Amino acid sequence: MIHMSYDYALVTGSVVAAVITCYVAISLQELIFSNSNLSRKKTLLFFSGLVLGFAIWVMHFVGMLACHLPEGYKFSPSVTFFSYVIGAAASIFAVWLTTRETLPLSRLVLGSFVMGIGISGMHYTGMVGLIIPGHVIHYNTILVILSVLIAICGTGLTFWLYFKVKQTNSNHFILKLTVAALLAISIVGMHYTGMAAASFHTIQESISAMAVQEGPGLMLFVIIAITCLILVASFAVAILELRLEDRNLQLLRVNKELESLALQDNLSKLPNRLFLIDYTTSLFSLYKFSNKKIAFIYIDLDRFKAVNDAFGHHIGDELLVKLAQRLHALLEPDQKLIRIGGDEFLMVLEDFKSERIEAVADEILKNIQDGFNVAGKDINVSASLGVVYYPDHGTNLHDLLINADAAMLQSKEQGRNTFSIFNYSLDQQEIARSQSKLINDLYKAVEEQQFVLFYQPKFTADLKICGVEALIRWKHPSLGLLAPNMFIEGAEQTGLIIKMGYWALEQACKQLQLWTAQGRAFAPIAVNLSAVQFEHKQLIDTLANLIKKYNVDPNHLIIEITESTAMHHIDVSIRTFENLRNLGISLAIDDFGTGHSSFLYLKDLPVDELKIDREFIRNLSVGSKDEIILRSIIELAKRLGLVVTAEGVETQQQADILKSLGCQQFQGYLLGMPLPVDRLESTFENV
Repeated sequence: MIHMSYDYALVTGSVVAAVITCYVAISLQELIFSNSNLSRKKTLLFFSGLVLGFAIWVMHFVGMLACHLPEGYKFSPSVTFFSYVIGAAASIFAVWLTTRETLPLSRLVLGSFVMGIGISGMHYTGMVGLIIPGHVIHYNTILVILSVLIAICGTGLTFWLYFKVKQTNSNHFILKLTVAALLAISIVGMHYTGMAAASFHTIQESISAMAVQEGPGLMLFVIIAITCLILVASFAVAILELRLEDRNLQLLRVNKELESLALQDNLSKLPNRLFLIDYTTSLFSLYKFSNKKIAFIYIDLDRFKAVNDAFGHHIGDELLVKLAQRLHALLEPDQKLIRIGGDEFLMVLEDFKSERIEAVADEILKNIQDGFNVAGKDINVSASLGVVYYPDHGTNLHDLLINADAAMLQSKEQGRNTFSIFNYSLDQQEIARSQSKLINDLYKAVEEQQFVLFYQPKFTADLKICGVEALIRWKHPSLGLLAPNMFIEGAEQTGLIIKMGYWALEQACKQLQLWTAQGRAFAPIAVNLSAVQFEHKQLIDTLANLIKKYNVDPNHLIIEITESTAMHHIDVSIRTFENLRNLGISLAIDDFGTGHSSFLYLKDLPVDELKIDREFIRNLSVGSKDEIILRSIIELAKRLGLVVTAEGVETQQQADILKSLGCQQFQGYLLGMPLPVDRLESTFENV
């Protein structure tokens, strides 16, 4: 039996050769990532695998040369070549594995196993190709297993480290050399452990001639069989991985397309409002600490509804598409065109000089004014533009859009087909911010019912109380008691006025029920309805339910509607008034004389009371024009059978003149201001 001894100079040479070839293979892999050509990537992958296989093969045979083998040994060319094929095949798979984007645990284990078996398969196949006349090779099973484990664990650690290096995006020589050295150690460790497992016996020393004859052939068969199975399995896994990766890429493309569609306007194919939110969020972060400005040009077509009415909505849609295309052609780098809805567009200009805005705005107007040919029809339109700057006119998208819209409306007031740059004072800015906060607080106010009703009495000409008007107030947690002019407009904009109005109606009915039970003569109670609530579908049913719920006399309830609301849709108003009258509710026209009313319509409205607006009362004096107008209104109203109430009576002179004109009811600070229930009752305790 012959045990292994080595030439340590050649052993060192085998290690150095392994490190160098492994380093070359790793460098070739980096070329794969840096090359975008698919065919070149495949070529580099294949060649890199061949080089890595060569590293294993060279290390093995240099290591064999380092062994002091019996004289007369030689290698079988076919078996030796086949050993290289095994190493190269495993290496190609390993290189392909390292080109994946990720390395999950399952893939790491599989790759380590395949590469480890490939190194071991190359070694032991190469050993089968070693022919020593009169000798056979026997192996220590434990050391063989240990050598395979060294190959598997070593390559697994190498793969893991390689992916860590790759994620650093570094080409540092030391890092690559470390990976190459670790892989070389795995190969060298496996080789010399495998050599330690081998012992060479003469034929005479063999226990059995059969074993001598069958040992090498059986070993070769087993190695080849196992190696083939591993390679087939690896190929199958590779195919599955490729199919999975292809499917993932398809899903990624689909997701990107869906994401793109979500941020795109279906009609114009321009970015939409969702895109605008994301875009401006990142844009504001970028420009937050910069002195540069961003210009926003709000574009709204003039009388676009007339186009739809005259030519049809399909023509209007095509017009918007052509407009989008024409405006998009004007864009320069760092400029965006966004459709924010209907016939409204927004142009965003990054790092823009305010002195150039006039030229850009004029160019936009000119291009729109040139006219469009849509489906053979010549259509001429114009636009009104509103311009704002970030951060001068707002530091968030919400404020900028509101201010741009305000500037655009100013352009429309100036005659349309022009542009306006938003401008307001610091006081106005503070008011705007306060209004925005109040609107936000309104939601909580409605939810928590932070409101209270004040009651202002009405008096007859002989100064007797003939009813009260319910006036809503907001008990703001921090700002205190707020008058309606502070929040009614915001409530109408948000739709909260509906809930607030129904709350006021219910509170009035509750109070009517209580006063009736107490025998107090404060009835009737007049409640104001906004234009939004007056047109609400549930108004009649809600009032009917409230009257029934609180068992109140409907004649003790007056609904007040402003003149402008009543005249807005006169036919609808008449039907609503009739439905209210059918419930037994009295009706009053508030702020009469300030709207666009006509006495011709007044005769058709089933109302009971006219309330003359305080503007006619404010400067009332004997012989004034106001007196002449009031005289005509009062006489006509009385002829139509209507009760006339004068609002805003603040002086005795006003009261005297109104009484002389025949006005039947007075309301104002001269006689009584709006009061909460307890103060109203204590002030007029005899009522």
